[in-house]
Amino acid sequence: MATCRHGCEYAAKLAVALALVILILNPSESSVSAVGINYGTLGNNLPSPKKVAQLLQSSLIDKVKIYDSNPQILQAFSNTGIDLIVAVQNSLVANLSAHPSFAHQWLSARILPFLPATSVVAVAVGNEYLTADVSDSNALFRAMQNLHAALASHGLDRKIKVTTPHSMAVLASSFPPSSSTFALGLIPVITDIVAFLADTNSPFMINAYPYFAYRDNPNSVNLDYALLGNATGIRDPNGYVYNSMLDAQIDAVRSAIISLGYGNRSVDIAVSESGWPSKGEDSDSAATSENARLYNTRLIERAQSNKGTPMRPNDRIDIFVFALFNENEKEGDESERNFGIFNADGSKVYEVDLSCEFCSGGGSTFGFGFGERGSGLGSGSGPSVWCVAKPHADEKVLRSVLDFCCGPGGVDCREVYQGGDCFRPNNLVAHASYAMNAYYQMHGRNYWNCDFKASGLVTFTDPSYAACRYQRQ
Repeated sequence: MATCRHGCEYAAKLAVALALVILILNPSESSVSAVGINYGTLGNNLPSPKKVAQLLQSSLIDKVKIYDSNPQILQAFSNTGIDLIVAVQNSLVANLSAHPSFAHQWLSARILPFLPATSVVAVAVGNEYLTADVSDSNALFRAMQNLHAALASHGLDRKIKVTTPHSMAVLASSFPPSSSTFALGLIPVITDIVAFLADTNSPFMINAYPYFAYRDNPNSVNLDYALLGNATGIRDPNGYVYNSMLDAQIDAVRSAIISLGYGNRSVDIAVSESGWPSKGEDSDSAATSENARLYNTRLIERAQSNKGTPMRPNDRIDIFVFALFNENEKEGDESERNFGIFNADGSKVYEVDLSCEFCSGGGSTFGFGFGERGSGLGSGSGPSVWCVAKPHADEKVLRSVLDFCCGPGGVDCREVYQGGDCFRPNNLVAHASYAMNAYYQMHGRNYWNCDFKASGLVTFTDPSYAACRYQRQ
């Protein structure tokens, strides 16, 4: 077995058992991130939210960002183990700002009915609001305050963060990264927002698109640099070397935040949108399937690496790929409707690997099970449900989970010992999944019995494989 030795004692001391129970079964406010994706719905031919949720459970995606608070989507993602970032549309920001009671009403109607089964971890107030055509930019900050106060009144302010995504246009300039500042006219409101984010431990979200920089300046921007793969690198005057424009854009935002006086306060940066279209106008030579495949493959690898940037190499950057689907009703030029990894019929626009070796789909090829190239998801049998480990859960937590289940938890873990039917694959996620499911089945399949400090997820797809059979009621 990967971590629990043959000598694990079932009759552990009561104090140790209680400590483990508290550690493992209490929900955590944070977990290790894998890859996020943006799920837009501006199309008249898209699959149902339930089908989308099933798809993503069999992938390495662990966070989904949507652009509203669609109740069908919130319901579809219940008990999936996937975190949701929901949104307040720009058109609602003024009301949210002017009337604190509206924040309470919105929260009560749109979010509370779906908790805790649906894991809502953040609310994005508006989208690129400060660079949109709005009459009062300060309304955004007041709206964020009012929504946070409404969450706090329900004891949810630490679980559900409040933030807002910005476009790169909030910067006066983005190069060189080390000397970037915010646009002069936006400094007062952004200063208030950054202070709010620092106080509430919420991320500063930025929509960053090297594609647009290259498309609009192909003679001055290196394509490999925009595609996250320039081997020689671009040098900042302060000595930082950038092999990808995205890292330079992130550090430009970091410098702008520091310029406001927040160099010593913790404000995480998250890339709320980044992607590359597979098709554009006839004159757009940048928007090709190959460029999109290359960019998003590297972007996903970048998100999984948990690496920082040249300016902050130890900072983990959450990244949300844009987007899950091509959306045929989006406004704008042709490229706006072709950022998706998937077509509406479920076929892949190009090959990007979102599968994982040991997800709830049992390691099957990632796809919808309809459309020309989509490959099928395993189908659950009736009401049967199983519990498995999130593929990118914190290893320390999973080791504790495994020790708990195979010790004080009372699970017979002989199948994951060497020679057992579930020993292969010999990795922590696989062994923990087997033990977690056995514990979950033993204790009545309540959703809280599959929390394990936010490292487990419930699936309707049988994770059994070869001779390794997962228990079920």
